[in-house]
Amino acid sequence: MNELIKIMGRRQHKWRILLTVVVLVIVVVGSIWLNVAPFRSGFEITDELGGNIFPSSILSVATTDAQVIVPVDSMYVGNPKSCIAIRIRSGKAYSKVRVEVAETPFFSRSVSEFVLAKPRTQYIIYLDIIWNYEALKNNNQVEPVSVAVTAEMNGKDLGQRVRTFSVRSINECLLGYVTGGTKFHDTGIFFAAYVNEENPMIDKLLREALNTRIVNRFLGYQGSPEAVDKQVYALWNVLQKRNFRYSSVSNTSLSSNVVFSQRVRTFDDALESSQINCVDGSVLFASLLCAINIEPILVRTPGHMFVGYYTDTNHKNMNFLETTMIGDVDLNDFFPDEQLDSTMVGKSQNQMSRIAFDKSKEYANKKYKENEEGIHSGRLNYMFLEISKDVRRKIQPIGK
Repeated sequence: MNELIKIMGRRQHKWRILLTVVVLVIVVVGSIWLNVAPFRSGFEITDELGGNIFPSSILSVATTDAQVIVPVDSMYVGNPKSCIAIRIRSGKAYSKVRVEVAETPFFSRSVSEFVLAKPRTQYIIYLDIIWNYEALKNNNQVEPVSVAVTAEMNGKDLGQRVRTFSVRSINECLLGYVTGGTKFHDTGIFFAAYVNEENPMIDKLLREALNTRIVNRFLGYQGSPEAVDKQVYALWNVLQKRNFRYSSVSNTSLSSNVVFSQRVRTFDDALESSQINCVDGSVLFASLLCAINIEPILVRTPGHMFVGYYTDTNHKNMNFLETTMIGDVDLNDFFPDEQLDSTMVGKSQNQMSRIAFDKSKEYANKKYKENEEGIHSGRLNYMFLEISKDVRRKIQPIGK
């Protein structure tokens, strides 16, 4: 019996040795094949935004170093700000890739070359896109565009790929996007692109405000908090005299589980149409505040936005405004217990404007206090965005 056990043990040992040898042979042969066999590869066109191109996000970072839309993969080459990329697997080490992008109405033809240092590794290559900035700026509705890309690696033609992208309207602000099905990336900073203190119409509005004699000059923070508040009221007053109408239209035609966006009128659009919603009014007013060197704040809560401003140069105190009250609204809707409309009888336009301004501050300051924790939490649908010098180094204003 003991002899039988020994024989069986020896056989099992031999089988283990044989199995080990076979595995080693497979590994060695496989390694040799991987290094000497012809490399077969294709590529695909890819992007982070589900096939959507947002002109506002491209224009606002065109002259800055900001990388708001981050690459989904750390193994990449090229400039991620181009938005359009290809996914490809390298051949040998230091494979040379040549990529050509065909012309479209929104960008010119371009040819670029890259070197992929690691062998047999999947890379994301961000293509060199020569954008037609005027075409992007003037795109007022969604436009499909076919992007055609040809590539070759180490002199071998990899063929052509074509993918249709959706070029969004200049009025669509990218709020955020999802990668991996679950990870949300907040891009609310793009709201700063619609704050346009450089718009040529600003000087005209400021002249109109000075003509009211509410203030003699715009001095920014060169005065008391009360002087700052007086300057802000002068801006409020001149906008009210332009007879803005409140418009609740804010949604976009974009329906996606990858990207989320908000319709925003540009400074020119808002002035031309004399229509604003909470977002339009906030970025419009923030533009004027920036122009007189008072730092504004865009505050977002679920389904709503209002504007704030610092009342001192040290940023210790803030006030907030409900900009929808600039338009033709019923103040009783905001303060149902005060019967404000009855107090307006016999008041001049300037007197009514001042009442609306003070009530706007009261209402917005209350909303800020009620939502303060969420506003500073970084949670979805909340935002506290200072239009500061630091933000301006990342996001530039867009215009028409």
